[in-house]
Amino acid sequence: MPQKTLHYIDTNLDQFIGELKDFLRIPSISARQEYGDDVRKGAEWVKKCAEDSGLENATIYDTHGHPVVYADWLHAEEKPTVLIYGHYDVQPPEPLELWTSPPFEPDVRGDDIYARGAVDDKGQVHLHLKGIEAWMKTHGKLPVNVKLILEGEEEVGSPNLEPFVLEHADLLSCDAVMISDTPMYDYDMPSITYGLRGLAYFELLMAGPDRDLHSGMFGGVVANPLNALCGMIARMKDENGRIQLPGFYDDVIDVSPEEREEFERLPYSEEEFEKRINIPDTVGEEGYTDLERLWARPALDVCGIWGGYQGEGAKTVLPAKAGAKVSMRLVANQDYHKVEEQFRQFVEENTPPGVTVEVKDLYGGPPVLTPTDSKAVKAALAALEEVFETVPYLTRNGASIPIVADFEKNLKVPVVLMGFGLPDQNAHAPDERLNLKNYHRGIKSAALFLERFGTMEYIRS
Repeated sequence: MPQKTLHYIDTNLDQFIGELKDFLRIPSISARQEYGDDVRKGAEWVKKCAEDSGLENATIYDTHGHPVVYADWLHAEEKPTVLIYGHYDVQPPEPLELWTSPPFEPDVRGDDIYARGAVDDKGQVHLHLKGIEAWMKTHGKLPVNVKLILEGEEEVGSPNLEPFVLEHADLLSCDAVMISDTPMYDYDMPSITYGLRGLAYFELLMAGPDRDLHSGMFGGVVANPLNALCGMIARMKDENGRIQLPGFYDDVIDVSPEEREEFERLPYSEEEFEKRINIPDTVGEEGYTDLERLWARPALDVCGIWGGYQGEGAKTVLPAKAGAKVSMRLVANQDYHKVEEQFRQFVEENTPPGVTVEVKDLYGGPPVLTPTDSKAVKAALAALEEVFETVPYLTRNGASIPIVADFEKNLKVPVVLMGFGLPDQNAHAPDERLNLKNYHRGIKSAALFLERFGTMEYIRS
């Protein structure tokens, strides 16, 4: 990369961080209707930032939910086009009492900036915009054609993004999609992610009598929905960690010997992992390592449960209702629509007498395995190696980005997952943070990727 572009990034870093703080102050919480105006402000902010960075045709597109922001720069003749995707919406910040500083008042402590959205995904969106700005300010042009699409509904499953992509397929046509919404493997260990787990998320509502009942007068005769719900949940996995939904593993692609060998080469320490999140032991499906369980095997977890008396002291009552939210992470070749059928069948077969149960499908998304030999991935690996001065890793990730599979299916181009977060930076949790050293290197990597992708040997055979 030309030295003046790098110099521009180095000398303007403090200004970039100040801008990022402004972005992080916007509580663009997509899951809550009362924050609708703030989500809109987030869209307006990234539109202006795209314009200030030198992109053109910046537009806010309304959807049936939150807006999509688009911008482009298309003056690099005979060069490829990269579509940069990200999201400007964030998760709810609760529980607020566990934040060291308020979630929407960005605070720099040590090498990290703390705020909701710092790593997921505002900081990683912003670094791409600053990489573009560095090129435009130092050269007046980009080495490739760039299109930008930023959504405001990723944290609620991107319900309106695929319809937008289908409707605007010509507008979004490109040679590759770049996404930075994933973590590196660890500090000073840059990574390209090639696998993501999918998601199937349900709500269970269990009902018994038409009112709460005295446990002494009715206990032992009337079914307790909370007991029934807990029993059903306990039967969802066996003692070996295997999920018990009928046919659940029929479509699962197992870890190959070659992939298992690659995982084993990563410097993973079970002891360090346990220490990082303060747990005594790891658990999971028998016969698989921790990394295989995290990245390449499905998982089932209860993300919320309620029912009965929650106040101080004792109240001897049989609750009339109980509920739970159940999340399943899916792996390559599993279909979340099929998993929904399996889940409903399991619930029907395991509902005990005396209660009724309702299953609500909250949302789902497909798993992804992206090719690692595309020209775009090779360009990203080259950029990371030059900036970080070490050979990057190829890894999977246990989380979900629903739109990745949609991009591959509808745009028919490779997707590059080049993230700069870290596993311990509390995405979706209190004290979310972004390492500013990686933010700085991320800007350089994003800028260098554009040059590498525009070099003929990376884009043409």
